[in-house]
Amino acid sequence: MRESIQRRTLSLALLIGLALAANAVGPANEGTKSADFKTYVETIPGSTVKFDMVAIPGGDFLMGSPTTEAGRSPDEGPQHPVAIRPFWMGKTEVTWDEYDLYWKKEEGAKKPPKLSPAERSADAVSRPTPPYADETFGHGREGHPVLCITHHAAMEYCRWLSAKTGKTYRLPTEAEWEYACRAGTKTAYFFGDDPKQLGEYAWYSANAEDLTHPVGQKKPNPWGLCDMYGNVAEWCLDHYRKDYYATFPADRVTLEPVLVPTADRFGHVARGGSWADDAARLRSAARRGSDKTWIRRDPQRPQSIWWLTDADFVGFRVVRPLEELENLKGLRSKVTRESK
Repeated sequence: MRESIQRRTLSLALLIGLALAANAVGPANEGTKSADFKTYVETIPGSTVKFDMVAIPGGDFLMGSPTTEAGRSPDEGPQHPVAIRPFWMGKTEVTWDEYDLYWKKEEGAKKPPKLSPAERSADAVSRPTPPYADETFGHGREGHPVLCITHHAAMEYCRWLSAKTGKTYRLPTEAEWEYACRAGTKTAYFFGDDPKQLGEYAWYSANAEDLTHPVGQKKPNPWGLCDMYGNVAEWCLDHYRKDYYATFPADRVTLEPVLVPTADRFGHVARGGSWADDAARLRSAARRGSDKTWIRRDPQRPQSIWWLTDADFVGFRVVRPLEELENLKGLRSKVTRESK
């Protein structure tokens, strides 16, 4: 009986959410209609650098893992029903090719005499200070995922990219990330419960040889997303709370949950596991929270808000909402040099 009520509640909320998403065109997505909701290639203006954005259909799923799942951690429960509106997600993790356009400035380069509004807006976004050490930590650059950048840096990159393109790009919410990763599946991994196939889909401790690898070399998940498991763990928008799931009802759907970040530097959610992790860390429901050990060896005072000295396992990918959530419109990082 309870399961039947839950299914009906999910369906009703999903229909409402999808109807709103399909018909709404807000300022952040001006000109975007449901007919335009399809996978596309974005070229960063002023460059030849491109990346794929995969159309992720709206739907509902059970977030978290069952108590019987092997390798499960207590912060993955209790499971709770969630509905997600349609959005686009980067096919791969953001690479250095993309990130370098944001933070590196060519020596001697001159600004054009007349900047467009988008160029002026992008130019006003804060950029990272020079890193204390080699920012790649020997993992490779061309085609490789960007790593060792803070949550603040990832959010500022998204703000820069939004200004450059005129589209709303941001980090995925934790719910969006897990929904896209599962791609309609309910098992520990999107290919099943047995991790023996993991090497076909991910770079992790068993096959990565202690390094990241160029993105997109492994098989995609059912929705066409590559490297959702392994290579680098991926920042989500949310603050991390180990008991967060206990705040949601188990018998009715929650639409688009997100624990909005504050000015605190730690902790934030990272998902998907990395080149350094074992199979259990790569499960669809596995969560990880950042903490101060990720900057332990940074000798600067105050320590950098841009670079991580002890987390060469974390990067990110971007999403673009079809219709932005009200509580996320205009959201930007609140972290400053004074943040704890």
